[in-house]
Amino acid sequence: MKRAVAIVALPGGYGTLDELFGALTLIQTRKVAPIPVVLVGEAYWRRVFDAEYMLDQGHIDAEDLDLYWYAETAAEAWEGIQLWHRENGSALI
Repeated sequence: MKRAVAIVALPGGYGTLDELFGALTLIQTRKVAPIPVVLVGEAYWRRVFDAEYMLDQGHIDAEDLDLYWYAETAAEAWEGIQLWHRENGSALI
């Protein structure tokens, strides 16, 4: 996370979830500066990670839903990452 300019999570198992949730927690609690988080494969991630349910249960805030977004292709993820950095005035390298 120290030098990362984005996180792109592909469908995976417990290790992937561990890394993803660790990163989201650090961003959510403002322990690190925000960076874009892209979940590739919306259908997969919506089944594995139901953030709307967590919100309904009061375990996360509505703003936490904005910590990540979905992409279906590498091109879509890359375009979103570039846009995120332009909108936030941050450098990719």
